[in-house]
Amino acid sequence: MSVGTSRAPGAPDSLRRPAARCGPDPDALADVADLGIHPDDLPDGLVVADESGHVICFNAAAVRITSVPAAEAIGAPLESVLPLEDLEGRRWWQLTDPYGGLATRVGQPERNLLLPGAREVLVSARYVREVPTGPVRRLVVTLRDTEARRRTERSHAELIATVAHELRSPLTSVKGFTATLLAKWERFTDDQKKLMLETVDADANRVTRLIAELLDISRIDSGRLEVRRQPVDIGAAVSRHIQAHVASGQAADRFLVRVEQPLPDLWADPDKIDQVLSNLLENAVRHGEGTVTIEVMPSASPREREYAGTSVTVSDEGPGIPEESMNRVFTRFWRGSKRGGTGLGLYIVKGIVEAHGGTITVGRAPRGGAQFRFTLPVGAPAYLNA
Repeated sequence: MSVGTSRAPGAPDSLRRPAARCGPDPDALADVADLGIHPDDLPDGLVVADESGHVICFNAAAVRITSVPAAEAIGAPLESVLPLEDLEGRRWWQLTDPYGGLATRVGQPERNLLLPGAREVLVSARYVREVPTGPVRRLVVTLRDTEARRRTERSHAELIATVAHELRSPLTSVKGFTATLLAKWERFTDDQKKLMLETVDADANRVTRLIAELLDISRIDSGRLEVRRQPVDIGAAVSRHIQAHVASGQAADRFLVRVEQPLPDLWADPDKIDQVLSNLLENAVRHGEGTVTIEVMPSASPREREYAGTSVTVSDEGPGIPEESMNRVFTRFWRGSKRGGTGLGLYIVKGIVEAHGGTITVGRAPRGGAQFRFTLPVGAPAYLNA
């Protein structure tokens, strides 16, 4: 297969595409062409220069990253098409000298370099020789935009900063109270000791919850969140959470529960569903106002019964979520107010729901507050139907 056309094995001739951004040399991209891959299908920028240092291939990703039109790049000297500099301002091609340097070199490892305008890119190069120590016949350069990596690094930095901040307060409290009790145990009354120990216990629980959140985030990001499905009575689970809020001091008439019967059988991880309900109800109680309404009802596809699900809607009568923030609610560190919290809860909720094969949405409640609705598919796991 020549470099001028490429197609997947068995594909009709109508699917052939001209390699418009590559020169006519049939050896320029033989390996890529043999796999039936067009250079423009590659996610990274690909630039190939011939033995004279002139560009013979410049794919679509390279155009996007460098903002250099392919028509201008093809046939031009590589050094003028990619005037790369290192972070100290040295011209990269003069520094590395791929065509005149050591004959034993096979390439350059990936590193950060700068394009004109101080745009940072990740660049690696491979020297293709016909014989191990012969002259360079092809110089293959790959380019990667650093923006995605920077976003990931910023996200990790934010996570570390948030965790450090959230851990500092409870650990300082635990350390202070325990040190005080150990040093002056006899000076405190039993009631004072009890109050200090209760505070230590509450702060220890806070640290435990934070660590559990971090573990959940790690599993969600890596796709390793395990779901242990069991029969779940979602209506009873909602009632348990409401009773816990009432026991902690909330008025019983603040909650309104509507459960539409009959509900289809729901197989889910009960602990993780409790985590979802706990987070959504806690948000409604803490950040919302007025009556918190929880509706549980069956949700079915109008066409196929097998897509039936159970929907749970939690809404309040507070100020709600601004329209411009709706698309950021389920991202890391989003906070609807400045009333504390890590901003990780709804991110974890979305991960849990999606791990069950469900969906979750956010909108405005009928009376103006926030409304969260999640839907879980029902039916027994496949291994029980086998």
